[in-house]
Amino acid sequence: MRLVQRIPPEAPIDSFYHHPESNQEMICQGTACFVARGLNPRLWEQACFQEKRVYCLGRCYAAPSRSSDESLPIVEVHSRCAVVMERIGPSYEALWMARSRTPGRIVEDIEASELRGRGGAGFPTGRKWRAVHRQPSHIKYVVANADEGDPGAFIDRIIMEDDPHRLLAGMAIAAYAVGASKGIIYLRAEYTRAHDILQKAINEARVDFEFQIVRGHGSYVCGEETAMLNSIEGKRPEVRTRPPYPTESGLFGRPTLVNNVETFATVPWIIQHGPETYRALGFSKSRGTKLVSLNSLFGRPGLYEIEFGIPVRRICEEIGGGLKNGSLRGVIVGGPLAGIIPPSLLDTPFGFEELQGIGAAVGHGGIVAFDESTSIRELVEHVLSFAAYESCGKCTPCRIGNAALVRSLQDRSLKRSQWDEIISAMARTSLCGLGTGVAEFAQSVSRYYGKELASCFR
Repeated sequence: MRLVQRIPPEAPIDSFYHHPESNQEMICQGTACFVARGLNPRLWEQACFQEKRVYCLGRCYAAPSRSSDESLPIVEVHSRCAVVMERIGPSYEALWMARSRTPGRIVEDIEASELRGRGGAGFPTGRKWRAVHRQPSHIKYVVANADEGDPGAFIDRIIMEDDPHRLLAGMAIAAYAVGASKGIIYLRAEYTRAHDILQKAINEARVDFEFQIVRGHGSYVCGEETAMLNSIEGKRPEVRTRPPYPTESGLFGRPTLVNNVETFATVPWIIQHGPETYRALGFSKSRGTKLVSLNSLFGRPGLYEIEFGIPVRRICEEIGGGLKNGSLRGVIVGGPLAGIIPPSLLDTPFGFEELQGIGAAVGHGGIVAFDESTSIRELVEHVLSFAAYESCGKCTPCRIGNAALVRSLQDRSLKRSQWDEIISAMARTSLCGLGTGVAEFAQSVSRYYGKELASCFR
């Protein structure tokens, strides 16, 4: 049953998106593929001459990648127990357990677990659920943000393809807790196989909750929750100013709970095993486990469930097997619009505050390593070009700032002081994480690779 009739985009709206629905093969130009371009120079050249850019196909383990590649990554658990990777199949035991309790009790359990959002910001999940739960509206929505657009990440794709019922169960539990009766999965346009698997799972699910899949049309900014809601409504997917927040006025002006796929997929385990058991995993203010995806330059590229608190070095060297070839220059975690971690800081614990303390981020969990075949200038130009291309254009700092930064790398038109002023303005005044993420990336490069960056200025 269709819950939301997505309005067909008119030409001015449709032109915003990078590609229409099509069976044409796509070749990725994302960061994971960029740093691995030397593994298949001919394919990378084809990617650069595509009519429209494609920045992530969710196949970063096989980068440089194309949409026809059907290979699968290594998937392993490296925590004391599997949480998200514990398969549940079409069993909805956690949902029935949840419905035997009050909605308020479920919200309390999520709060007590100290689960934080896995989509990038790390906002406390229980606090968001509480905000929607308190709203008096008789119409509420639950939306799964499956627009996994960060180049380097393929976490949500594997969850949806391997165990789609885990996502559906998590959404249904959340809906019961906050009082929503309709659920929407906003699915990344590039994930065609996940679409078919999810639709089959929805048809199989024997739950009195209505799901609908809304497919994107190719836009990184739709990973931002308010831009995504605009897209579902058939509007130009620009970021909304806040407040009001979606928890108060979201989809069609109704209270809306938005979480990403991994966040929802964690919920059934918490309900079944208890918030205390979940909170016992991880460390500090980062509790539980996290899925991380490693790109093709690693010896063992793949998807791994790890506990918060282990050193980044262990993820890269022991779990990921180090680099296949060459010397590590740095890793971007949760990027590319995030800080770079240089080799000297790989002993930093993998946690929200700990990575933030060195100018990096957990983000979505994609880990992209790069070696000496990619210079800092090349990496910076690639990331800034990506940001300029994907900017929705609504806020001036991001729209003008990104273009100016890209142009300056091409003609060395800016002094270092002018570059820093633009970065500072983007950090302070951008409406969403795209503009502020560019600033975090640039500041990180300046901090750890300053000598190489100096060659970019006049």
